[in-house]
Amino acid sequence: MAVRRSFKFLLRPTRRQEIALMACLDDHRQLYNGALEHRRTAYHKAGVSVRYGDQSGELKYIRAGDEGGQGRWSFSSQQATLRRLDRAFAAFFARVKAGRAPGFPRFRGRGRFDTVTWPKDGDGCRWDSQPERASATFVRLQGIGHVRVHRHRTVKGRVKTVSVKREGVRWFVIVSCEDVPAEPLPATGAVTGVDVGIASLVTTSQGEHVANPRHLAASADHLAAAQRAVARAMRGSRRRGKVVARVGALHAKARRQRLDGVHKAALALVRAYDVIVHEDLRITNMTRSAAGTLDAPGRNVAAKSSLNRSILDAGWGMFLTILSHKAESAGRKLIAVDPANTSRTCARCGHCAQANRVSQAVFACTACGHTAHADVNAAANILRAGLALREAAEAA
Repeated sequence: MAVRRSFKFLLRPTRRQEIALMACLDDHRQLYNGALEHRRTAYHKAGVSVRYGDQSGELKYIRAGDEGGQGRWSFSSQQATLRRLDRAFAAFFARVKAGRAPGFPRFRGRGRFDTVTWPKDGDGCRWDSQPERASATFVRLQGIGHVRVHRHRTVKGRVKTVSVKREGVRWFVIVSCEDVPAEPLPATGAVTGVDVGIASLVTTSQGEHVANPRHLAASADHLAAAQRAVARAMRGSRRRGKVVARVGALHAKARRQRLDGVHKAALALVRAYDVIVHEDLRITNMTRSAAGTLDAPGRNVAAKSSLNRSILDAGWGMFLTILSHKAESAGRKLIAVDPANTSRTCARCGHCAQANRVSQAVFACTACGHTAHADVNAAANILRAGLALREAAEAA
């Protein structure tokens, strides 16, 4: 079995290449904003909906009229930027159709556009562009040159797309590969249910707990000091740029620590269990603001904001995404179940009541008297629901 995987590596550009990367990113941002303005103006002035095909057809004239700017870069990468805008509009219309808050596509400032994609290896870019140099790896990017890559692991499969991303003061290359061979693990015969939480990131139905490190909370004091320095600095000053970079570096460190932790937690589960059952969580809905509107203000806004921050700091979505990728590659079975009432139902007798959940950590059934750790009880319910789904699917 083959799967699709992405590999992310640190770039080590020279000063000249870094300037060229910044120019490439800025020109693609201007192309995105110009295409957005084109769509807005055409609809407001003439009632005409402009599509991706229309804007892609005009791209050659834009490049011809700006040879020293837009004409420097790969045609395919600029098409990918226009497709990115098209996907933003498609998502906007999908939200409108679903009756959700629309969120019209916005213009991108310098700090809100950080990725350029080349959709085909060999078309404006070339991964491992100097194979004769066995001691180092390079990626060639049109208009930028051969940029050195800190390749810390082997790239497997066939390279499909290449993306360059700016994160603070660092640059990364992301290589998306197809036909990556799966790496199935030997069967263990074990199954488990998994409950994700804030006190413990992961709790299994066997009673195992994986601690939640709370990386963002751990750096809260340093982050607050850096943000106060940003507030005191004059806009446009050199000092403000430095302290803004400091804030970004602290967030980036917390993000890297969180990613490392969820990788390790997911890998441990995949190695230990053949079948893993988890809740099908809608994290975007769970972390939606409770502020409400001026006419209908929300309640307990501060408490909900704190809960949202804790959920996002734990990285539930990141964990479940990585778990699915690792399970697919290892040949494990992953089952998602409806999370409704899993924390209120007794795993022994099936009685469901809000009063069963005595506290965050304690479960005590009001019907049969069964007591357990609340997260372990929920994980047992999740496992039972997942096994029932599997049996129903096998019987169908």
